[in-house]
Amino acid sequence: MTTEQMTILLVDDEERLLETTKKLFEKMNIRVFTAQSGKQALGTVEKNGVDVVFLDVKMPGFDGMKTLREIKRISPLAEVIILTGHATMEDAVEGLKLGAMDFLIKPLSMKELLEKAEEAFEKVKRHNVLLKSMKKKEKS
Repeated sequence: MTTEQMTILLVDDEERLLETTKKLFEKMNIRVFTAQSGKQALGTVEKNGVDVVFLDVKMPGFDGMKTLREIKRISPLAEVIILTGHATMEDAVEGLKLGAMDFLIKPLSMKELLEKAEEAFEKVKRHNVLLKSMKKKEKS
């Protein structure tokens, strides 16, 4: 889903981090959903569509890598940025192989998060323009 208003999904099991970050993004006129688990995140992607996902790796139950794999299956054009405080090289490599746009280490400033979100949103918009162009060619 892409509109001129960016839609972000924040996925982390730390409720306080979600609420604080959500408020800061919303002050910038960005539509924000939050999820405290991978399964909750998948429901949000299916129901609402999102442009950009900030995804934690270490979550109880349905972890970040399983969540990433399913997000890409449900919404291949959504850009996923892994944001973790428990980074391993193996997680970074696996995340990028599964289609994550980037792999970042917490903590990040709001400015850094916004820059990454804008970069990801520009990528989503370019993909959607290309997709529309390809569909037009198929019809003609």
